[in-house]
Amino acid sequence: MVVTIEGVRLQLAHPVEWDVEWVGQEDVMRHLLASWLVVEPRDVPMNPRLVGKPGVGKTTLAYAAAKRLGQDIFLLQATSDTRPEDLLITPVIEGEGMLKYVASPLVSAMIRGGICILDEGNRMSEKSWASLAPLLDTRRYVESIVTGLKIKADPRFRIVATMNDDASTFDLPEYIHSRLQPQILIDFPGFDEELAILRQNLPFSNDEILEYVAEFLQHAHVNEERYTARDGINIARYAGKLIHMAKDRYGARTALQQSILHTLGEEALRYAPRT
Repeated sequence: MVVTIEGVRLQLAHPVEWDVEWVGQEDVMRHLLASWLVVEPRDVPMNPRLVGKPGVGKTTLAYAAAKRLGQDIFLLQATSDTRPEDLLITPVIEGEGMLKYVASPLVSAMIRGGICILDEGNRMSEKSWASLAPLLDTRRYVESIVTGLKIKADPRFRIVATMNDDASTFDLPEYIHSRLQPQILIDFPGFDEELAILRQNLPFSNDEILEYVAEFLQHAHVNEERYTARDGINIARYAGKLIHMAKDRYGARTALQQSILHTLGEEALRYAPRT
């Protein structure tokens, strides 16, 4: 889709479509949806950030919440080398002596009144965050140095930033920290919720395997290991493949232990259930 703003043609990004569903932990879903709510004409939506260990489902939650609102969803993956122009508008050479301006997923969401998921936002440097400061307060606009445009966000625009709680990230500048509120903490799910997540992602796997993996994950959580449902899905999936290949040469428990060993390493076997 191409739009023209003040004589400048912008190629917009495409919305994303995933087949995912948020399972359990409805309280964090409610907090996220409440932060986006506008209660009267003078109100503005807030800019929440979802914080938790890698793999606890922050991006899945953001997508599922956005899907409930029925708006287009755009994903921008932040990295340590994300530049301000990567967040806004990038010039691209098109043909001989021709330039095309490509809007980021964030700017595309602003223009189309969609929802932007800024994934792993605390991997970005302060310079990149600075370009978003006017968007994250009541002004709700960005300025592109590349094009000279000031782009205001559609009233329907919403944003959420996911942030990993680990040592490989930057601290947020204080002026950004105060603009990304509320902070919504996502913890590991309980046994029943974790089992439901495994069943949702692996509906073809049997309950013996899934219950074993859910119990393994719960043991790991109690001991503050960073193993997540994503790891559990990989363990169960690989164990199923091993069982299929082995053709009854060994049982589910052996396959599961082999899967844990080759997925997470020998140290993870200490959390494997005994039965």
